[in-house]
Amino acid sequence: MQVVRLAYETDFDGWRRAARAMRARGVAPESALWTVDGQATLFDGADEPAPPLEAAPAGAFRVPKTFMDLAPRVILHRSDERFALLYRLLWRLQDEPDLLHIASDADVARAHHFAREVGRAAHKMKAFVRFRLASEEDDAYVAWFEPAHRVAEATAPFFARRFANMRFSILTPDTCVHWDLAELSFTPGADPADAPSEDALEEYWRTYYASIFNPARLKVGAMQKEMPKRYWRNLPEAALIPELIAQAQGRTDTMVRQAPTEPSRRVVKAAVRNSRDAPWEGQAPTSLAEVAAGVDHCRRCDLWRDATQGVPGEGPGKAKLLFVGEQPGDQEDLAGTPFVGPAGQMFDRALAEAGVPRTETYVTNAVKHFKHELRGKRRIHKTPDAGEVTACRWWLDAERRIVRPRVVVSLGATAALAVFGKATPVGKFRGQALQLPDQAQGVVTYHPSYLLRVPDEAAKAKAWAMFVADLKLAWSLAA
Repeated sequence: MQVVRLAYETDFDGWRRAARAMRARGVAPESALWTVDGQATLFDGADEPAPPLEAAPAGAFRVPKTFMDLAPRVILHRSDERFALLYRLLWRLQDEPDLLHIASDADVARAHHFAREVGRAAHKMKAFVRFRLASEEDDAYVAWFEPAHRVAEATAPFFARRFANMRFSILTPDTCVHWDLAELSFTPGADPADAPSEDALEEYWRTYYASIFNPARLKVGAMQKEMPKRYWRNLPEAALIPELIAQAQGRTDTMVRQAPTEPSRRVVKAAVRNSRDAPWEGQAPTSLAEVAAGVDHCRRCDLWRDATQGVPGEGPGKAKLLFVGEQPGDQEDLAGTPFVGPAGQMFDRALAEAGVPRTETYVTNAVKHFKHELRGKRRIHKTPDAGEVTACRWWLDAERRIVRPRVVVSLGATAALAVFGKATPVGKFRGQALQLPDQAQGVVTYHPSYLLRVPDEAAKAKAWAMFVADLKLAWSLAA
């Protein structure tokens, strides 16, 4: 039995040296035991030292770049299996060079599962770290965080970039991150007692969270998936969540009973003028309020005649990521809000799985009125034609100018036509970043309604995986 003792839990360089040497010596995976220095093992006293890299015979095979991209992420997982799993993959790669492309292989699937969980842990750390003022004299801040996996060092550069002008420390049980305005440094893990308790900033967090909480869009399961309870004890706003959930239905009923807020007379006057002008004559809207009022008064095509109302986009005024769908559906037409029907629910599920917070994105449609035909009492969706897409593009362009996203995602072929100005087949262009004239990146993917229509379960699962992968790509480009 060959026992390898690594220096620390995330010692990727030590693992790589030992793995290459043992692979060259022919030490089979079942004959290797991986542990971290200081851990007691069943074989204490009977193990051999890890062979040094220089002792390995010449002619060792080269591993693919995909493995070298995957392995450092898997190492950050908390599973004790991670070192053995990676060595097993390394052992097999010499005889199976395309192994990592076989998604159904148990070892490959396990490694990618570990990498995804590590990615989610890094995303949660970026989202849920809350700094507290530790020293007014030094203007230094401290945060306590317990990541699901050992991602503190990997995410440290993100915090250094985002809080470049702030001295801070992030304490975790594994590693502590420190930024002194010039460089990052790391020290051993800490205890929660080392972090400050509460400061004045926490009341601001609670006020902010309460103000953005939308009871009409509350989905407790989705919220807890995006903000797992394990993080609540370190979030000042988490104390409000049970009360906000309990009050949600009553607040929603009150919102429904209230009359909609009327836009200012100036906004309506400008909107009515713009809605009737030719695209090259109208004065461009300067705010999302003008866009919303203009969409509701729009007469640039005939779709307004049969629709209940225009449906503008929804989201923050400055979002890094903008999604463009095809058009409002039946429920969106009645609610006046995009993506609230079955396709919207599918969209929300995919965003949650991809780690994309919808509240940080702007969601709109290529066409702002519901195009349909009547079949009995039902209103059946009809695809907008190129003329209707072109007429409505004036509003989409206005939304893009105001929001200024880094990435624009086209959900389906109609949305791609509106964004790129030409036919852009999803099957040909999905999964890649496409440059747009305004320097934003474009991503083309399926419309969520397509996933609802795929009859074959295997095909649906494949399409779902590609859709989620495209959302992850878009979010990574935006970040």
